[in-house]
Amino acid sequence: MSVLIVTSVGDIEVDLHTDKCPLTTKNLLKLCKMKYYNGCLFHKVEKDFLAQTGDPTGTGTGGDFVYKFLYGDQARFFDDEIRPELRHSKTGTVAMASAGENCNASQFYITLRDDVDYLDDKHTVFGMVAEGFDTLTKINEAYVDDKGRPFKDIRIKHTYVLDDPFDDPPQLAELVPENSPTGKPRDEIAEERLEDSWVPLDETVAPEELEEMIRSKEAHTNAVILESLADIPDAEIKPPENVLFVCKLNLVTQDEDLYTIFSCFGTVTSELLCPEDSLRFACSNGHIDSYLYFIYE
Repeated sequence: MSVLIVTSVGDIEVDLHTDKCPLTTKNLLKLCKMKYYNGCLFHKVEKDFLAQTGDPTGTGTGGDFVYKFLYGDQARFFDDEIRPELRHSKTGTVAMASAGENCNASQFYITLRDDVDYLDDKHTVFGMVAEGFDTLTKINEAYVDDKGRPFKDIRIKHTYVLDDPFDDPPQLAELVPENSPTGKPRDEIAEERLEDSWVPLDETVAPEELEEMIRSKEAHTNAVILESLADIPDAEIKPPENVLFVCKLNLVTQDEDLYTIFSCFGTVTSELLCPEDSLRFACSNGHIDSYLYFIYE
């Protein structure tokens, strides 16, 4: 008896203790059939301890027993099925994240290390990860805030029932959607973070393209600064195509210094004094005639 949980970082197959925890495992299996868990966040990840999910609100305060959908709010929770032989002894132990004694709903957690005996006899252990320990490692390595919420969302994308020994309640068929839901649960109210599909820019573009993008962004930032200082009329202004360089010069700048520096662009063919005390150097690089403009402050 098992389910496959497809997450945004990999798959997890869970074997269920259906014989020892029939109510708990039946609840999980039927909620999986309803696609109740689709889109749910791993809203709490404590490194080398546990990862918690199963709340459509994404806050850790929500969740429902499957019978709530059949019999109303009075059936939102169900009782513990704590068994002394089922312990938190191995990485990948799956147990109910109850809100208190006999207050189980849909939230559950998966342990991320061995011997979490602190949780023994407090929570219903109802399953064990059979495959997908590499996925648990990825979840365990997530960067989280001080409340354990990953900065980049980790979500349950889909759930698949691989083996179910329990008969479905007659009303359940009406609750099973025709198509498996995608995206966020409609009840989610958690603070927005980086989406699970987000990928760093340096992993999606070539290094040369990334370098060009950075240079372009820096140039635009510098232009905006010059506009704010009134050095240029508009951040988007562009010089004519035959102008190589435009700048303002300090009064201490000497003409011979400019001649020496900007002759690097080509042969200086003329020096023209322009209106408004501008000095223009006309240069030829063998292909096109270009101009260097200098405006004295």
